[in-house]
Amino acid sequence: MNYFKKILRFAKPYKLYAFLNIISNILYALFSTLAMISLFPMLTVLFNQTEPVYVKPVWNGISQGKEYLMEYLNFFVTERSQDGNAGDTLMLMVILIISMFFLKNVFGYLAMYFITFLRNGVLKDLRNELYDKTIELPISYYSEKRKGDTIARITSDVLEIQHSFLSILELIVREPLTIAFTIIAMLSISPKLTLFVFLFLPLSGFLISLIGKSLKRKSDKVQREQGHFLSILEETLGGLRVIKAFNAETRFSKTFQNSTKRFYNFSNSLLNRQNLASPTSEFFGIAAIGVILWYGGQMVLVEQTLEPGLFITYMTLSYQILTPAKAISKASYSVKKGNAAAERVLEILETESPIVEKENAMVKTDFVSGISIENISFKYEDDLVLKNFSLNVPKGETVALVGQSGSGKSTIANLVTRFYDVTEGDIKIDGINIKEFTKKSLRGLMGLVTQDSILFNDTVAQNISLGKENASREEIIEAAKIANAHDFISELPQGYDTNIGDSGNKLSGGQKQRLSIARAVLKNPPIMILDEATSALDTESERLVQDALEKMMKSRTSIVIAHRLSTIQNAHTIVVLQKGEIVEKGTHAELLAKKGAYKKLVEMQSLAS
Repeated sequence: MNYFKKILRFAKPYKLYAFLNIISNILYALFSTLAMISLFPMLTVLFNQTEPVYVKPVWNGISQGKEYLMEYLNFFVTERSQDGNAGDTLMLMVILIISMFFLKNVFGYLAMYFITFLRNGVLKDLRNELYDKTIELPISYYSEKRKGDTIARITSDVLEIQHSFLSILELIVREPLTIAFTIIAMLSISPKLTLFVFLFLPLSGFLISLIGKSLKRKSDKVQREQGHFLSILEETLGGLRVIKAFNAETRFSKTFQNSTKRFYNFSNSLLNRQNLASPTSEFFGIAAIGVILWYGGQMVLVEQTLEPGLFITYMTLSYQILTPAKAISKASYSVKKGNAAAERVLEILETESPIVEKENAMVKTDFVSGISIENISFKYEDDLVLKNFSLNVPKGETVALVGQSGSGKSTIANLVTRFYDVTEGDIKIDGINIKEFTKKSLRGLMGLVTQDSILFNDTVAQNISLGKENASREEIIEAAKIANAHDFISELPQGYDTNIGDSGNKLSGGQKQRLSIARAVLKNPPIMILDEATSALDTESERLVQDALEKMMKSRTSIVIAHRLSTIQNAHTIVVLQKGEIVEKGTHAELLAKKGAYKKLVEMQSLAS
């Protein structure tokens, strides 16, 4: 129930609906019991079992309530019979029954009506908070987790919470109150018979509870496996081109089928156990009814301490307990099942981000002097990727980072943008540690163009204006012209309003990269970070992209992570990295003159081309 309490905090904004639901459920439970009790006067009139009472009875308090109602009923029937209206009396009894059942169903509907707003509101807010948390968590979190598992938690696990935990909200008031009102009515009819009945309830309740003990564990397996096959699906869609090129369809199909087979087995086990709840509770309920028939029949026929009409009414009341009792029984299984889903959802919501923003962090709006990286070290897990790395990037200059794969170049871009925090050392902008700034204002100073052009399934204009939501069409076009993208955009079917498909797959690699550059140009940040922005392009596309990059970098401070050395020959400083350490630093000409690591890299690329 601990997880249930945590989920319930999402219900606070909808407490008015909860209050109205409770009121409606109280009235539902009351009229549900009264509807059954109203059968008794009809049976009494129908079987002509009323005793003549000619004086209107006097109310002597709740303790004498049953006797008062019996006498008043007899008085009412006696009075009506004297006028020869026995048929009218029966009609009034039938109208009474219909009215009670009508009011029961009206308040039952209203209870469901109000709870709908609460349930769907909680579902909406829970999903929104999960999505916000998904965006807030650092990139490192997703390098350890499967994306499909996160998707499963936001979709199916949240739905499971709605179907299990939130359905209990309907039962918390209605079913216990229905049982309580019914028991009060049963006690008023025959305390002796009611005491006998309740000797059997603890036994049946214990037997039913035995079935649900393993449900949480089984449900957790189902949800984890669902996350697993969603991950396989997500990876398949992302790498479909490679899968087809290497004829790996069969391999991926087998992996997916193995996962769905495990899901099938876990689901069967879970549902079969869950499906035991209803028949088991019904069997024990009917067994209790059978015992009541035997013991109550003795009281009517042998002891003659209970009237037949009251006994029939008692039987309908005792059967009425079965429905809410079954609902509560099923709800207990739902709690166990929902517990596993809530645990998985709350695991994301309660994950603490290692990239913590300081209280009262500064909002940095300008860039004055430069970036200084001072003796930083960094490790992703156990091995150091950067060791005592230091670098100054003065304002307005371009610094290029080169080296073999795994030398730590892209890590520097991740640390400057604070996608990760340094293990040791400091990164400062204008002499102030970047940890002093809000993450939003820090990243607002920077534009990022990566090797993989990350675009979204939207129009060209919407993709370019990602960093400046209120950009005018003229500003978007101007940014596209600087990025050498305007010409090809103009040739698209709807120009800037053309949808570019999932990940921009309707465009070529060079076109996608130029859109990424246009996006960075429109944002117009003082600091530009280019992470191997031309490495995946053909020669013609590279020329256009390189020209766009040079236009963009004018009068800006740039950190360029380069694979193709021909693109950074004009950089103010070139830094050569090996295994996370600086081995050379200088201009293109200076480094060639040294005849060291940089010259070897240049010669290797010359031979390769």
